[in-house]
Amino acid sequence: MKLSTLSDWLSYIGSVHSRQIELGLTRVRKVAETLDVLTPGCPVITVGGTNGKGSTVAGLEAIYRAANYRTGAFTSPYLWQFNEEIRIDGQMATDEQLCAAFAIVDAARQGIALTAFEFATLAALVLFKQQSLDVYIMEVGLGGRLDAVNILDADIAVITSIGIDHVEWLGDTREKIGAEKAGVFRSGKPVVCGDDIPPASIVFAADQLSAPFYQRGKDFFHEENSHEWVFSNSHIRLEHLPCNALAVQNMANVLQVIFLLQSRLPVAASAISQGLQNINLPGRIQIISGDITEIYDVAHNPAAMEFLSAKLLTMNCEGKTIAVFSMLKDKDIIGSIKKIRDQIDVWYVAPLVNERAASVEQLQAAFLEAGISTGIFYLSDLLLAYHEAKKAARTGDRIIIFGSFYTVGNVMSLNF
Repeated sequence: MKLSTLSDWLSYIGSVHSRQIELGLTRVRKVAETLDVLTPGCPVITVGGTNGKGSTVAGLEAIYRAANYRTGAFTSPYLWQFNEEIRIDGQMATDEQLCAAFAIVDAARQGIALTAFEFATLAALVLFKQQSLDVYIMEVGLGGRLDAVNILDADIAVITSIGIDHVEWLGDTREKIGAEKAGVFRSGKPVVCGDDIPPASIVFAADQLSAPFYQRGKDFFHEENSHEWVFSNSHIRLEHLPCNALAVQNMANVLQVIFLLQSRLPVAASAISQGLQNINLPGRIQIISGDITEIYDVAHNPAAMEFLSAKLLTMNCEGKTIAVFSMLKDKDIIGSIKKIRDQIDVWYVAPLVNERAASVEQLQAAFLEAGISTGIFYLSDLLLAYHEAKKAARTGDRIIIFGSFYTVGNVMSLNF
């Protein structure tokens, strides 16, 4: 079988394993050992948590690049194209690089069934090994303990936040979820925790491994106003830091990591400031201004919806707030809607084209359960929902597109 295009390879790697998700490290580690990709010659930062992982990866990548370090970043899911998931020195991997890396992984697996995510993780490590990189920045896909990214030993582990998500895989309490995410910790290696009220399971795991534990709100802090912010810990204070579209608490996590790695990867204050200004992460409260403002956000669970709702409250809007919305059926749709319903005047709701998509009937039931029965238009197609919202909007209104990476990515594909 000849696989000549990236599309061919993505179809193929999606068919190798009978399941989309199968947690566990035995299979993927065995292939990684064959590939000899388990011992990078540079620091590894593993980023886990419920919300804020992508922002944290982007922040670390931007600051280290501003300091002239060569970075490898692995993140998921993508918005438009798979290439977004693997970046080398800030540039997306090319189709040719990805096809070659997939071929190397496929040859090395010797019949071992890998999920698409495991294939992608190994392809990233193959490409990173081929480069002369100064730091790997690896985003956990699901959980941590049994996620493919955890085949690497982290020099620093970041836990951005702990919320209720992926309950069928990780458990239905913050304690259970925290224990799974703490699986990326390593003995004696620092942990940066962006959750200012972390589950006891997180703290316990770090203590058991004698891993130095740095908690936001206790060991490092941020102060924010409308134009700038301040980072501080017991050793350093940085003032007049530039704001960007990303959550300041995630950027505080980033700076704590930067300072913990200063002895290996020194970064000047000027590079921090420049990096914070350079960050570009689509789909995170991304605002497209105009007579009708459009806001794109990948919020897809209650905690993210709560953050988005709070942000909307701070943003002036003369007219109505119109939602273009869809979610996946394995998410907490009801809890998510409840967190943001007070900020939405009109909803345009439609299913996604995805095997995990919530159907129109499931979405209708969720809205009724959330106590919303008026001001909602249900449509058969997400892009039709977006066009209908555009037709209904008037000058001074704003349209917010949210609920999933897929929701944002599908609508963005029309406009970017």
